[in-house]
Amino acid sequence: MEAQHQSAGFETADIMRGLYGDGIIGLRGAFSREFIQELRQDIDALFGEAQARPGGALNRGPNRFYVEVHPERLRGFAAIAGHPWVMAVCSAVLGPDYRLVEVGFDVPGPGAMHQPWHRDFASPPETAQGRRLSSLAFNITTIDVTEDMGPFEIAPGTQWDLYGGDPMFPDAALWPRYEALAQRKLPRMGDISARSALTIHRGTANRSNLSRPVLVVGADAPDATNAIRHDLQMSRAYHESLPEAVRKHLSCRVVEELEPIHQAHTIEGLKMGVTMG
Repeated sequence: MEAQHQSAGFETADIMRGLYGDGIIGLRGAFSREFIQELRQDIDALFGEAQARPGGALNRGPNRFYVEVHPERLRGFAAIAGHPWVMAVCSAVLGPDYRLVEVGFDVPGPGAMHQPWHRDFASPPETAQGRRLSSLAFNITTIDVTEDMGPFEIAPGTQWDLYGGDPMFPDAALWPRYEALAQRKLPRMGDISARSALTIHRGTANRSNLSRPVLVVGADAPDATNAIRHDLQMSRAYHESLPEAVRKHLSCRVVEELEPIHQAHTIEGLKMGVTMG
């Protein structure tokens, strides 16, 4: 498998350098615009369903939501999970026995405010003490992002930061460091990124009249525990229909009939936006 990844142009050293250095890497044009348009259709339908169901969409700030979904409700899931770059990145950083543990999407709508600088969960011991990354988050935009749409902002290299107080939200006294490092990402339809969710980041204010839905796929090393925050499930028929190369990397419940997802990864600190950088 490693030789296949390298022959496709995805060098392990480049992947490791990016994720252990800046904490984020990307691949332009990984998918066709037609593929992303279909993904957007599925996300829009699922978002409508989630908003109609109590607890279906988690509040991540004013007019900003997160929804976990059943992978089989996305027509392109198998193509995403089986994309050579996704598999190469996961194998390089998390090892050959990596597991996909989360599938969902963020929707920053018009009027969404700046989020506070944060990481998505507390730094685990293997990262804080062992200096090893044990999880990754892949993001796929469903729209060509412009400056007024509230682009994702990240402070490269901060996946290694240690600070006192809240393990996810650094004190505002540290924000000038992150603002000095900050990079705004303006991906286009078809692009995909991979990052450490521990790299300090935030969503910025959406001053446009458009929503900016982005798909999120989370992956763990075998010893990571992020699966407990999620409820990834698949019907038996769908699970059996997947290619073995995808199926063997899933950490999910296989059920006879899909059940409503219990979304446990609430982030209380994101419910209130901030008005200034």
